[in-house]
Amino acid sequence: MKAKLDPGAPKPQQIASVLEQEIRSGVLGFGDRLQSESELVRRFSVSRNTLRKGLEELNSRGLITTKVGIGSFVTFNGKTIEDVSGWSKALAEVGAKTQTTILRIEVLQDADLAEQLKIDNPFFIAVDRLRSLTPDQTPISLERSRLPLLPELESVPLRGLKAGSLHETLREAGLITTHGEEWAGVEMLSAEDADLLKRAPGLAFLRTSRLARCADGRPIEYVVSLLDPSHFALHLEF
Repeated sequence: MKAKLDPGAPKPQQIASVLEQEIRSGVLGFGDRLQSESELVRRFSVSRNTLRKGLEELNSRGLITTKVGIGSFVTFNGKTIEDVSGWSKALAEVGAKTQTTILRIEVLQDADLAEQLKIDNPFFIAVDRLRSLTPDQTPISLERSRLPLLPELESVPLRGLKAGSLHETLREAGLITTHGEEWAGVEMLSAEDADLLKRAPGLAFLRTSRLARCADGRPIEYVVSLLDPSHFALHLEF
């Protein structure tokens, strides 16, 4: 079935508008692959050059990202992601299917971070995780959490995370996030991080730093996340 295009607008904009409507209405969901170029050319009865201009317009609206040799993917989901309960749950709630790889869980000493958090104990549990979209295994975030080595968490380095979830591990220990602070900026990927994320060194990623505290004010997690800007954006409310 051919799409109905508005003859009053340039064809690339017509194509972008039709696909945008399908994305915003949920016909195409978060992470869905668009039809191939050949299929879209036939569907809209346009040249490849005109189609590509339409996809560029859709890209500029922040609705898709195009990967050379792979295709175009929907990145708009129409919902705000709340990461208080953890990225896994937040992404699942907006329909994204992800897989988390735990890179390490170990105790380390970081006097600078202890001073920054105004705590006496310089020892932390380091939990580093890589999150990827499935089924193509595209990495979309790298998260480095630092948990103050509290008595409630001393067994974590030995037994690991409960059900693979840091949020559930903290909850089981009675450490519930009630408030905190978060900062956001941009970071150019180092060679090490680029290798983990399968990206080119120097590529700009969204960087967030979040300090979570429990009801008595104790810091329970400091996490730095590097987020692929093709899939994440900063949302502010005022």
